[in-house]
Amino acid sequence: MVVAIVLVLLVVGSVLFHFLSPWYFTPIASNWVAMDDTITITFWITGFVFVAVNLFMAYCVVRYRQRKGSGATYEPENKKLESWLVGLSALGIAALLTPGLFVWAKVVNVPPDASVFEVVGQQWTWSYRFPGKDGKLGTVDARYVSEKNPFGINPDDPDGQDDLLISSPEVHLPLGKPVKALLRATDVLHDFTVPQFRVKMDLVPGLVSYIWLTPTRTGKFDVLCNELCGVGHFVMRGKVIVEEERDFQTWLSSQPTFAQVSAQSAGGSAAAGKALYAVCAGCHGAQGEGSPALHAPKLSGQGDWYLKLQLQNFKQGARGTHDKDVFGKTMAPMAATLADDTAIANVVAYIGTLPDKPAPTTVQERLNKGQRDYVTCGVCHGPDGRGQWSTHAPTLAGMSDWYLATQLKNFKQGFRGAHAKDRYGPQMASMTAMLTDDQAIDDVVAYINTLR
Repeated sequence: MVVAIVLVLLVVGSVLFHFLSPWYFTPIASNWVAMDDTITITFWITGFVFVAVNLFMAYCVVRYRQRKGSGATYEPENKKLESWLVGLSALGIAALLTPGLFVWAKVVNVPPDASVFEVVGQQWTWSYRFPGKDGKLGTVDARYVSEKNPFGINPDDPDGQDDLLISSPEVHLPLGKPVKALLRATDVLHDFTVPQFRVKMDLVPGLVSYIWLTPTRTGKFDVLCNELCGVGHFVMRGKVIVEEERDFQTWLSSQPTFAQVSAQSAGGSAAAGKALYAVCAGCHGAQGEGSPALHAPKLSGQGDWYLKLQLQNFKQGARGTHDKDVFGKTMAPMAATLADDTAIANVVAYIGTLPDKPAPTTVQERLNKGQRDYVTCGVCHGPDGRGQWSTHAPTLAGMSDWYLATQLKNFKQGFRGAHAKDRYGPQMASMTAMLTDDQAIDDVVAYINTLR
């Protein structure tokens, strides 16, 4: 009797939890309500079977419980019962699968009037590409992927020169118009997911998959990676902003083309940058060696792409605006002396000519502990600490160790990496959570000092 009561309570509790639980679908924001309907049908069919089977089991436990003087009847075959079970099972499976087939037929058939854009996934960020005025996306190939061409666009394809590149995890879409997203991965398997859109798809290296949808309400929605893609999988986040057509076109027109990005990536003039660097030298030193007394880190030996990114962050307010980032606030007005991206490229080009001498070691702690923690860091920054542009990770080896410790603490405390315009800072802020305290930070920095 106790077993029968437990089975009945299991059924009642499960049904109540389903109907009373606050955890359910997010409000839909696309045309794919059919997916919700399919899942609802699945819930009803499986729910009915769950209730029926468990209540039948409870009935059998009571009805056929052991009694004195009674015994079980041996019946090895019952064709009538087996026919009913096979028939009902077949109907149930058909009822579960058939709605999904109709939905899938809609997923693979894109409306002819759908506009096209591209989603590119890589560890651990999203970026996007829209066709330019010609309405065509240029061809891409993995052999073209480089620091100066991260999208891998064919430089000889005229259709790609006006492609609009969004090197940011935030993308905008127009309200009420069908869009087709071409999905491409540059490294490992990813999955592009916006819960409110329902439809999602894997990004498979070497292939181009796709999804389509029609956004049905304005708003800002989270982009997630729904495929385990490495140690930084949990920080692979982004945003989709659905807005009116006019606002969307305004945003789109502000994005750079491939031709413009290529021209900016060509590199600046070291000769022109030498004069501009005179302002920087007052703190960072004539040879870019840095100065702990002035809280100025070593610059020589750092990747030029990273220096450009951080100078742009300072100019745009993505860094150096937090009230508790005291030394970051002193850098912001210095970056303002660089008038434009050309000036930034020039001063970075000059820094690249400075001799790269390892900064003096000031942090010495438990190397074994720091080595274990650095395994996670090394996934992005490289096992040798030389940095990797593909994961937006700067050089660590030979840099100012006191500065590394300070910035790790800034990330942990939210002084850095929390600004909406900081593209990759939030990822680093999340990763620093593995360093539980200041001691752990000193340990990992001490190990980085050994990477010469």
